[in-house]
Order: sequence, then structure tokens, then C-alpha cells
Amino acid sequence: MKDAFINERTDELNHKWSDAIKREIPIYSRGNSIRSDFDRDYTRLIHCQAYSRLKHKTQVFYAPKNDHVCTRMEHVQHVASVAETIVKYLGLNVELTRAIAIGHDIGHAPFGHTGEDILNSLMAQKEGANAPKKFWHERNSLFFADYIETLSDPDGYEKTLNLTYAVRDGLICHCGEIDQQGIRPREEAMNLYDIKRPGLVQPFTWEGCVVKVSDKIAFLGRDIEDARRYHILDMGCYRQLRQIVGETLGMTKNGQTLSHSSGKAVNTTVLINDMIVDMCEQSTPETGLCFSEQYFKFIRELKEFSYSKIYNHWRLLEFKSYAQLVLSTIYRLLINTQNFARNGRIPQSMKYYESLSRTFEDWLIRYTNYVPKDAPDKKKIMRYQTPVVFDVNDFTSYQKCVIEYISGMTDSYAIQCYEEIISF
Repeated sequence: MKDAFINERTDELNHKWSDAIKREIPIYSRGNSIRSDFDRDYTRLIHCQAYSRLKHKTQVFYAPKNDHVCTRMEHVQHVASVAETIVKYLGLNVELTRAIAIGHDIGHAPFGHTGEDILNSLMAQKEGANAPKKFWHERNSLFFADYIETLSDPDGYEKTLNLTYAVRDGLICHCGEIDQQGIRPREEAMNLYDIKRPGLVQPFTWEGCVVKVSDKIAFLGRDIEDARRYHILDMGCYRQLRQIVGETLGMTKNGQTLSHSSGKAVNTTVLINDMIVDMCEQSTPETGLCFSEQYFKFIRELKEFSYSKIYNHWRLLEFKSYAQLVLSTIYRLLINTQNFARNGRIPQSMKYYESLSRTFEDWLIRYTNYVPKDAPDKKKIMRYQTPVVFDVNDFTSYQKCVIEYISGMTDSYAIQCYEEIISF
């Protein structure tokens, strides 16, 4: 029902409001701002470098040369489009939804979920309280927002994004991989770094819950479209896809056919629209965000089809081997620079890898206690007012530093660095 959630909207009348707009540090005032707190977060996210790099990061198909294949940046735009359509109808906060949606993947690794798995495998899983955390991109999006991404303040100093709690919460709680019905927000404003794995905790706001559902709607629809462009799907796949659509959505409702597919093509934009409409019609504050049983069955079967026929297609599996080679080569080179980092001599340790050396040393200057031997005041000169996040003297911390640096790379830059390493 239209505006069914208007009393649940995250605004001044909501009992969660003070927690939702809380920032770790009060943000500077411009004195003439006409934007809300959530609108400011949206602007801060689209101006940060991690967002810009999404245009060269994999959604499903690696380092795409085809201009019409979805990248990670297009994916977050699709999620924002789906989520905004839903919240406008339900009566929720559009500005909060937009900020969460646009920023939810800023911590994604190069080469998509394959890159995420590779970085996870590179982090030695040791027992003990000081063991490195397992890499997962939802948490990494929060980490990047809190500690890595910066913007210049009015005085020209580079400072972290300092987002509101509701947006930060939406970043780490956005996992759309898990099949759930009746999604509802949690009540408490917990420490977000206490969340130990993706999908474990529901978002704090209804708007965050909408983004979580929209993430799944967006990727299921668009990934099929891109698989067509790369000729991943054969005639047998098309028949199976038509069967899934026909068996689950081929029935009629109020005299109208729910499925708008004919011949070889399955119209994914229509399917996305129908999933949105179904969720809007089925959801209430009492039952939570949910689909009809008919559409929930369809989504599960469509997801199973995508994993079987697209994500595990032999061509993508072949590229996984290449991605493993690229990222592990970069990792091995960088992890062996720790002794040079302790002494401020990264350029000397990487003199044959000019591009990689330059950007990695800048990373160390920004986020560690590294002090360049020949330019000890460089952090101050560059006006980096960023916290010391990693310790170059501690292996576990340095390993985390290297992993986070690699996670920020685009597909194309990672490949460039790999080729720089192996070239003679």
C-alpha cells in the first residue's frame, strides 16, 4: 500500500533519529547549507575516490572492454534506482536511501567477488584476539568510509568522510546474498565493528533494509543481461530461463499475465519492475519487507540459475585463475617491503616498479606511522589529517595495510601493476 511506511520514515519524528544522524565528529558548517545530513553524506560519497574507482571495478565480467557491460559503478546506480522507487512508494526517506545505495560498494575489491575471495585467502587466519579480520566487502565499505576515504575541508586539509550512523550502518549491513523474507530493522544502535560476518545483523533503519533487498533485485536482473552480451548463455540456458519464468510467473493476476517474456528473450527490465511492484504490494511494517511466495520462489530459482549458468561458467572460472595470479603477485611483492617501510625506504625497495611504488608509499604516508627517509614532513606538507590506522612495525597490521591497499585498486590498475612487476 502506498505510504504504508510513512510513520516508520527516518526523520525528526522517528525515535531513532538522534542515533541515525550522529557523527563521530561534528561536521563543519558551511553557514549556508540547504542540504540535510543524509544529502551531505550522499555528496561526500560521490566525491570520494573510492566511488570514482567503481567505474573500473568488476560487477561480474572482469575488466570489461564492452562499454555496455555493467561495472560496479553502474551496479550501485541500479541499486539506487530500485531502492528509491521502493522508498518513494512506501513513504520512507529518499535521501538516506540514496546515500546508502550509492556508497554500499566503495569497499569492494578489484575483480568483484572473486577478488574478495582472493584477498580473504591471502589473509592468514590465525587464532587469537589480534588475528587479522577476515576480508568481506561490506565491512570494508564501512572501513573505507571511516578511515580511508578523504575530502578536503574548507581549509584544504584532507579529512575522513565522517558519515552519519544510519549511512555507515547501511554500508556494512547491505548484504543481499542471503535469501530472507520479512526483513525488519533492528532496534539498537550497536557498535558496527562488532558485526562479525555479512548478513548476520539487519540494518538499523527501514531505508537500509530496502537497499539490502534492492541490491539483490538489481544484480539478478542486470547480470543476465550482461551474460547475453558475452554469449555466456546458450540455447539450453534460454530454455531453462524461460521455464523458470513461465512456471513461477506465468500465471495470471487480475486477468493479466505476470510474465512479459516471449521467444528467446526474457525482458529483465520488466522482471525487475515486477519484483519491485510485488514487494511494494506485499510489505507492511507488521510483516516486514517481503515478496509474495510466488516471487520469492522465482528469486531463489533465478539466483540458483545465475550461479549455475553465469557465475560458474568456464570462461569466468578461467579468469579467476588470472585474477588470482595478478592479486597474489602484487601481495607477495608488497608484503616483503615491511623492513624497508620501517626505515622509510619504500622507493629503494621498489625502484623497478615506479607506479606501484609511488602510490603505495603515498598510502603508507596517509594511513601508517611510515616516515619517508628523504621527506619526513611529507604528510604535513600534503595536508593529510588522516589517522594512523596501521603500524609498519607489526606484521599483522602491515598485512592488513597491504590487503586494504590492494582492495582499493581498480581492475585495470591491478593489471597495470602486475604487468609492471613481471616486465623486464
